[in-house]
This record gives sequence, structure tokens and C-alpha cells, in this order.
Amino acid sequence: MRALNWLLRAFLFFALFAFALNNQQSVEVNWFFGFEWRTRMVFVVLAAFAAGCVVGMLALLPGWWRGRSLLRSEPAAAAIAPAANAVVAVTAASSGPRPAAEPPESLVPESRLREGL
Repeated sequence: MRALNWLLRAFLFFALFAFALNNQQSVEVNWFFGFEWRTRMVFVVLAAFAAGCVVGMLALLPGWWRGRSLLRSEPAAAAIAPAANAVVAVTAASSGPRPAAEPPESLVPESRLREGL
């Protein structure tokens, strides 16, 4: 897995390096109020990519904070839910075939992280 990760990083580096070498032309970006920015095209494209990454991360931040606060408010419930599922699975596997029945409500995990969806 580590080798695959390094191969992916090396590929990304060489792809960006080739991209930078192929985009050496000088460009002019005109902003509002007569302000202009003259630089190489690769810097304009990479700045737009970086700005898109920042905007995407900021868009994900509220949901991430909400999920962390839910896990902090109920740490015992988050730890008990997977164990309850394992108990139900082991019990179902060891008892042989039986009619489909609903598990007791105390063993059904709550999915509060998906309320807003």
C-alpha cells in the first residue's frame, strides 16, 4: 500500500511538472477597477485550482463540525452501537434459520448524522 501511495505521488508530481513546462506563456488577468495581473499561465491555473480546493474544504467544514459535536456529545452511544450490531449478528448466525423478526429497539443504532439529508 505504501508503494502504491508513493507511485501515485510521483505520478502527480510529474504530471504537474509537465503541465508547468507546457504552460510557460505570459497571460494577463483583468480584475475589477482596472487592476491587472500579468504572470505565467501555469500560476493562474494553479491559483484557480488552489482557490477551488479552499472553497471546497470550507463547504465541507460545517458538516464535519456537526459530526464531531454529535460524537463528542454521545461518545458512549457511538461506542455501543457497533457492539450491539455484532451481538445481533452473532446471535442470528448461531441460532440457525428463523423467521425474520425486528431486533429490539434498544439494539437498533440511531443514525443521527444523516438527519439533515
